[in-house]
Amino acid sequence: MSQIRFLLLVIAFLLSSCGTSSTRESIGQLKNVKVDLADVKIEGGFEKAMQSYQKFLEQTPESSMTPEALRRLADLKIQKEYGTLEGATSNEKKATLNEAKAIDRSATFEAPVIPSVPAAESAASSLPVIAGKSDKTGNKKKSKGKGKSAKESGDEFEKRATKTAAIKPKAAEVIATPDGSGADLQTAGTLEAIALYKKLLAKFPNYDRNDQVLYQLSRAYEEIGQVEEAMKIMSRIVKDYPKSRYFDEVQFRRGEYFFTRKKFLDSEDAFKSIVDMGTGSSYYELALYKLGWTFYKQELYEDALHRFVGVLDYKIKTGYDFERPKDTADDKRVEDTYRVVSLSFSNLGGADAVVEYFNKFGKRSYEVNIYSNLGDYYLDKLRYSDAATTFKAFVNSNPYHKVAPHFDTRVIEIYKKGGFPKLVIDANKEFVVNYGLKSDYWKYFDIKAFPDVVGYVKTSLKELANHYHALYQEKKFEKNKPENFQEAMKWYREFLKSFPKEIESPAITYQLASLLLENKTFDQAAIEYEHAAYDFPYHEKSPEAGFYAVYAHRENLALVNQDDRHRVKREVIRSSLKFAETYPKHEKAALVMVAAVEDIYSMKDYEFAVKSGRKMLNGFPAADKALLRTTWLVIAHSSFELLNFTDAEEGYLNVIQLTAENDKSRADVIENLAASIYKQGEQANKLSDFNTAAGHFLRVAVAAPTSKIRSSADYDGATALMQLKDWERAATVLLSFRTTYAGHKLQPEVTKKIAYVYKEAGKLALAAAEYERIETETQDVAVRREALQLAADLYVDAKETDKAMQVYRRYVSYFPKPLEFALETRNKIAEVLKSRNETTAYMEELRQIVTADARAGAERTDRTRYLGASSSLVLTEPLFGEFVEIKLVKPFDKNLNRKKAAFKSAKDGFEKLLQYEVGDVTSAATYLIAELYFNFNRALIESERPEDLSALELEEYELALEEQAYPFEEKAMQTHEKNLEYLALGIYGSWIEKSFAKLAKLIPARYAKYEESSGYILSIDQANYAALTDPVPVLAKAVATPPQPVAPEQPLAEPVPVQAAEIAPAPVAAPVQQEVKAQVAVKKPAQAKKAPKSKAAKTSVQSK
Repeated sequence: MSQIRFLLLVIAFLLSSCGTSSTRESIGQLKNVKVDLADVKIEGGFEKAMQSYQKFLEQTPESSMTPEALRRLADLKIQKEYGTLEGATSNEKKATLNEAKAIDRSATFEAPVIPSVPAAESAASSLPVIAGKSDKTGNKKKSKGKGKSAKESGDEFEKRATKTAAIKPKAAEVIATPDGSGADLQTAGTLEAIALYKKLLAKFPNYDRNDQVLYQLSRAYEEIGQVEEAMKIMSRIVKDYPKSRYFDEVQFRRGEYFFTRKKFLDSEDAFKSIVDMGTGSSYYELALYKLGWTFYKQELYEDALHRFVGVLDYKIKTGYDFERPKDTADDKRVEDTYRVVSLSFSNLGGADAVVEYFNKFGKRSYEVNIYSNLGDYYLDKLRYSDAATTFKAFVNSNPYHKVAPHFDTRVIEIYKKGGFPKLVIDANKEFVVNYGLKSDYWKYFDIKAFPDVVGYVKTSLKELANHYHALYQEKKFEKNKPENFQEAMKWYREFLKSFPKEIESPAITYQLASLLLENKTFDQAAIEYEHAAYDFPYHEKSPEAGFYAVYAHRENLALVNQDDRHRVKREVIRSSLKFAETYPKHEKAALVMVAAVEDIYSMKDYEFAVKSGRKMLNGFPAADKALLRTTWLVIAHSSFELLNFTDAEEGYLNVIQLTAENDKSRADVIENLAASIYKQGEQANKLSDFNTAAGHFLRVAVAAPTSKIRSSADYDGATALMQLKDWERAATVLLSFRTTYAGHKLQPEVTKKIAYVYKEAGKLALAAAEYERIETETQDVAVRREALQLAADLYVDAKETDKAMQVYRRYVSYFPKPLEFALETRNKIAEVLKSRNETTAYMEELRQIVTADARAGAERTDRTRYLGASSSLVLTEPLFGEFVEIKLVKPFDKNLNRKKAAFKSAKDGFEKLLQYEVGDVTSAATYLIAELYFNFNRALIESERPEDLSALELEEYELALEEQAYPFEEKAMQTHEKNLEYLALGIYGSWIEKSFAKLAKLIPARYAKYEESSGYILSIDQANYAALTDPVPVLAKAVATPPQPVAPEQPLAEPVPVQAAEIAPAPVAAPVQQEVKAQVAVKKPAQAKKAPKSKAAKTSVQSK
């Protein structure tokens, strides 16, 4: 009894110990965990304990302790086989507990909870400045594990990352026995335990610890390889005991089971049930991680991301330090999480998906690592564009993040690696803009803490400048030169603005200057070269920069406008002298100095030129002979400009001494020597000392016979002699010029001068011959015409009319056009013929003039019309004499008819003259028409009287005759007065003067005193008034004087015809009534009314 009592006490103690154990172990952990019996010490170990439980069950009636004894007995059998169930910490649990790390405390804001993710999953409470250690380029430092995983293929990574967690126990070692029954013995203990668990479950269905019994039963099945039976038992636990302390482990094992069999929905449910339990479950993190994979395998990438992001959030909550990974299992899981996040985002579209995700579901402190890992993922896949886009996406969303510049450098390096030169350039530009020394980025960070970024800015600036400079120099990009120039200059200047005193600054300044020089922006190039030469400590490019500064100044001088030349040339001189003084050992220092001396001379600072020239000779006595020669030349030129011609000649002689005999430039020096002599002649010329001037000019031929200026000197010498009116000497020099300089461009001018000299010397025929020569020496038509005209005119003056006629005829033959000049020449021919009394030829020439003018058409000018009119007047005027010669004598009727016919012929001819609209000719024709009327009047009055008339009859006859004659007189007066109307048009000449004289006799009361007073002025005024008020229009304005052929006048107005009276002859020996219709019809100007015809005068003459 005492033994049973003791046994009960031991069993009760053991059961009590089992019932209060707080440590939960998984089935899979038991195989590898040592037995921990620290809680209870039992003598005899497992065997004694099992024997005690066995006796208890055999000897004790069933009670409330029976189920527990059965369970404990089965547990001990399992424990004996695989190790302790309670009291020890599994490796997996230790790994889980060690994942907790400290939370980064540098974040500044709360991260929002991701929808659809349990609150415990979104445990991130702060966002660090930067998560994860990075090198200077923003690359996250990889652990050994990451380096290894980076080499994995996608399938290998997925297989490793999703493999079943290490909670499955190892198979029990087979006990070696002589008969080979060790395996059966080992298995036998588990089978006995299974039988005990089943017996317990069947006999005690309401046992409060049946969940543990089922758990152990599933463990037993799993240990003997009956996984399906184990899963059934675990499913029963999930269904019947949702509050069991084994629930999370069972669900995790079920989730793993389903996942490995690709039953992802079942796996999802299992893992999700653990996640729903919250962080209190030791399986929470693993379940959340595996739940993400179930969504990933279903291609529900956003749902997967929620869980993976939840894992990372949980790591922050548990204190994981993203910046200091230690290559532990925790670190490996974090790296795997980043990698599967990268895969998810890649499937969702890449960087844009990352931006959209965190904008939608809240920022995270480790976001930078997600971008970094995604970028690395793309880079590993050689997807350079996607990689760069990913890094850039983070920068765009976080422009003032600590790693932004490092990410931007990664973008540049990726583009370089991918072979995208244009993108490299664009990225460099953006980098410089975003992180240049004056950029907004440095408002948030201390620039001194980022020497790597500053160094990259410097490198980018140089690369950009060099890149565009190279493009600028490429011929195939010629059309883009302006743009490339601006870009290169921009980045050079930006470098120098940002880094003015860096060791590279002198070289960059020199390159900038070279770019400006290549672009022919010479003024700026000179400034930059001088900056490189004189504003930095001596460097290898200092002398060259100084030299090219001078060169750029000189090139600029060639381009500037006249207003700026003085200023720029002063800059050339200043820079040149500074260069020669600063770098006298430079091989081109003397050359630059001499050029400066020449520039000083060119600026007309002659005294300074002489001074600087001598300074050059003193400073560089061993300079090249050519430079010394040039210096002497400047001194000579300066002396020349200072009007010290003697010193100038002396200087040129020094130059000649430094010039080799066979030197081609020697001739130029001789030219200068000749010029110094020539200038003395010019000076004398200006003083009107023509004799001295001639001596200097002609001395050039002696002192410098080979000089080009000799011909000019001879020419000017002859001109000076002409000023002296020394015609003989002048002619001698000019004739010598003609023979010495055959083909010289001045030969035509020499011929003109010879002609002029001969003319002035009175040798007109010789002068004429020279003008004929001029006509043969030139191709200029105008000059040829003028020469022939002058030659002919001189022949006329020389009384050699035959030669004159030949030349005139030649002119007409050579130059029938312009017609005006040809007719002018014919007019001269006519004048010669007239002077020689060759009347027939004279009249014929006039007729040719009239005919040519009439046929001129579009070539007709005022001058041709005048010549035609004048010639026609000469040809028509004899008609008046013929008319006047006819007297009204017996036979009266015959002579009257002759008189009438002559009247009509003359009147018609004079009326045609009016059509020329030439003032003088019009007034002449008008006068002659008036005189025709008057002469007819006088002819009637003075006609022969019948002899058989009585005194009374004679008186009556006289009266009748006067009545018949008076209308002719009246018509004559009206026509003369019409001539006076031309005064209103500005026409006045001898013919109008004659009309005045005639009217003075006919109407003395009105016109007699016109010569003694200004009465005719009154008449002009009256005529003007009449032109405005009289309904009878007046003549259009005509030219009073003949125009010259070289200056045509304005076109004349429309001609005004004058219609003479028609005289009807009377029958012989019968009294007849003669009707005289005297009309003066005047054509009007464009605005005038049509002229009415004048009233006819009717006279009846009786004859016996």
